Amino acid sequence: MPDSLSKPGAHAGTRTVIDWRYTRQNCTTCQRAEEFLKSHKLEAKEVVDARKNTLGSKDALKLASSVEHIYASKGSRKTEFDLSQSKPSSEDLLAAMLGPTGNLRAPIIKSGKTLLVGFDMDNYKKVLT
Repeated sequence: MPDSLSKPGAHAGTRTVIDWRYTRQNCTTCQRAEEFLKSHKLEAKEVVDARKNTLGSKDALKLASSVEHIYASKGSRKTEFDLSQSKPSSEDLLAAMLGPTGNLRAPIIKSGKTLLVGFDMDNYKKVLT
């Protein structure tokens, strides 16, 4: 997992099942993810601000190596990787995890051995509730 984690965040009265969250202020998709988390009283143990800590391809591959499942969504396209069954190429992982700038996309949530890239309501419900 990237070393640039910051801001521990569990508050009393919330259920924490999220280990790590990568988010960007003023990002519509990040705001939708945050609304989901708040409505389900979920909070991340650690939060990274994507504007202050840009993470690139090495960080993405390190993050991917720490999980067994990745659910990525970009627009209407959804991709699922079951890393416990097969190892996709680095190129396939990076295509799902990086944005057009070559940096890690936001929002990203790591919960246990699962990584959620982008925001997809169905995947969030499946993994986080």
